[in-house]
Amino acid sequence: MKNVKKLVEYVLLTLLAFFFIFPLLWMVSSSMKSEESIYQDLNSVQALLPSFQITEWLSTYTELFSRFDIGTYLFNSVFYALLVTAGAIVVNAMAGYAFAKFHFKGKNIMFSLLLAMLIIPVETIIITQFTIIHNLGLVDNRLAVIIPLIANAFFIYLFRNFFIAVPDSVIESAKMEGAGHWTIFWRIMLPMSKPAVATVGTLAFIGSWNDYIWPLMILTDSDKYPLQVAITSINATEPVFINQVMAILTISTIPLIIVYIVAQKYLLQGLSSSGSGQK
Repeated sequence: MKNVKKLVEYVLLTLLAFFFIFPLLWMVSSSMKSEESIYQDLNSVQALLPSFQITEWLSTYTELFSRFDIGTYLFNSVFYALLVTAGAIVVNAMAGYAFAKFHFKGKNIMFSLLLAMLIIPVETIIITQFTIIHNLGLVDNRLAVIIPLIANAFFIYLFRNFFIAVPDSVIESAKMEGAGHWTIFWRIMLPMSKPAVATVGTLAFIGSWNDYIWPLMILTDSDKYPLQVAITSINATEPVFINQVMAILTISTIPLIIVYIVAQKYLLQGLSSSGSGQK
């Protein structure tokens, strides 16, 4: 009976996994075949398989790169995502450290207001955000894409919980050795919060990589577009080829998969303990 139950669970989990993987398989396979083959194979299992002619596997990508400056868009996305990731880790970790280990007047009220920001949709403040960037003279500036994504209430909350779990005796011992708060933060607190760093870094990278509305609003020079904004432009450029659309979508998905695989262990650990402050 126990073996039957396990078998049923595995079958159901396999079907559920296939349900989620199906669009990804179709996207990748469609990018590795001709335009005609995509429509011919729609009603068969071959829709999930690439072309049987290996020479066609990369032809779509070659045509895509020849029509559009994909390299520039990729560079922009990687550039924005890496700077946002680094900034998010440092800035939110410092804020989390302050909320966890510093004692100052109004700390609890300030932290409560910070948590209240989690329920505010980003879309409700995007006009105000644009006005601020415009007043600062940063419209069509790369910094305008990066700066608003660095500080995040959830990231601060996550770092705070991890730092609270660090005993105060560790900090007191470091102070007795002559270390200041800056040294304690960089050499003790941050290295001890690897799950939080990996979680924040992964989520920040994904958030920046997938960001579409804000770069579209703030950038006017197409040479500064990230890949997500460029995809819309590519989809609207005649003639539109489905296999090339699938190819650009595949390219935009690969970095996210790589980042998740690399940080999966710490990501799951960080999210599972974010509410308890345990490491």
